[in-house]
Amino acid sequence: MSINRILLVIISAAALLVVKATFAVTDGELDGGDHPHVGLLLFEENGEPAWRCSGTLVSPTIVLTAGHCTFGASGGRIWFEATEAEILADGYPFAGANSIEFTSILTHPSYDDAAFFLHDVGIVILSEPVDPGVYGVLPELDQLDQLAIRRGTQNQDFTSVGYGLQRINPVFVESERTRMVANPHLIQINAPGFTGDYSILLSNNHSTGGTCFGDSGGPNFLADSNVVAGVTSFGINGNCAGTGGVFRMDRADVQDWLESQGVPVP
Repeated sequence: MSINRILLVIISAAALLVVKATFAVTDGELDGGDHPHVGLLLFEENGEPAWRCSGTLVSPTIVLTAGHCTFGASGGRIWFEATEAEILADGYPFAGANSIEFTSILTHPSYDDAAFFLHDVGIVILSEPVDPGVYGVLPELDQLDQLAIRRGTQNQDFTSVGYGLQRINPVFVESERTRMVANPHLIQINAPGFTGDYSILLSNNHSTGGTCFGDSGGPNFLADSNVVAGVTSFGINGNCAGTGGVFRMDRADVQDWLESQGVPVP
């Protein structure tokens, strides 16, 4: 399996092509030091570098990410540096002075790779604690449901953070490991079909930015808070345009499992 893992899944019930997002924030901006608790995860398969994702520290030793990132991985490591130059200089994709190894990789027990979007959550346990000065926090139970009953839900901003290709800025056309940030809007929530009540759709365009391949598992914070509304999960098409799918962190089955693994819950 190549390091640029790209998997396609057909959801026959909705007759839609859904692409696991494994590359980068599009049309975004350099994050710099704004989200030091978001890192680049390199996963190994059978001891060899295989694919990468993004993730959020939710405690000194626990990183929240997507289930399709953790599923099938045998090991790996994380970097919290903000730029590709720093990460490559540290020996990426192999261990370096600034990387931290995984001691455990855990995926939601109901996760099914053939229907990854239903339980797309996983965590990694780090071999040593990290103190970036701030951690991601989970939302209140069912907190996002409030957005479904408000007028103007399209005006609800999110902050998407991840590592990868920045397509709008020619300087970063070849960059795939720099932490970027975008501010997409809410497009759909609690809708019938494949998103159900476990995913939301966010905008993905030149005005708001969005997510694409490599942002998988990265956080989508509520507005400018540290509340992780959900993790980047999928795209509707292979061009990373229109909308991006986010797996929600405010559902009981998600929080029950995360709590059982030591993740702080509200």
